[in-house]
Amino acid sequence: MSTQREVDEAEIRQLVDKIVEGVQGKDLEGLRRLYATDIVSFDIEPPLQHVGVEAKLANWAPVFTFFDRVRYEVRDLTLTVGDDMAFGHAFARLSGTLKNGTATSGMWARVTYCLQKIDGTWSIAHDQVSVPLDVASGKGVVDLEP
Repeated sequence: MSTQREVDEAEIRQLVDKIVEGVQGKDLEGLRRLYATDIVSFDIEPPLQHVGVEAKLANWAPVFTFFDRVRYEVRDLTLTVGDDMAFGHAFARLSGTLKNGTATSGMWARVTYCLQKIDGTWSIAHDQVSVPLDVASGKGVVDLEP
């Protein structure tokens, strides 16, 4: 018999799997259902924060026009789950084939998810995507692998 925390963790892992499916399928409407309407996202691209689901989706939209085929991978997802709040962290890589036919292996980034359970459904209320910084050069380090 599963505990409620085990059920919740399984649901959150399915939600993250749906992010992967939504990105690879270029499915903005599918992604919309995974985020809280008032999500605050600190994504890898400017500006410093994206507020609201429309802003979050607007950040995904260029990816779908830039790539012909998109691959999105989440690795080493670790979760801490409470009754109605949870957080997780993982590594994520966006790669694929560009519109011009060039294949790219992309880069690994760090991702943190903060989730909230509202009316029995888990949604991403906050996410943060980052790359390590080389302090001396002031540039992100994008050639690291988990």
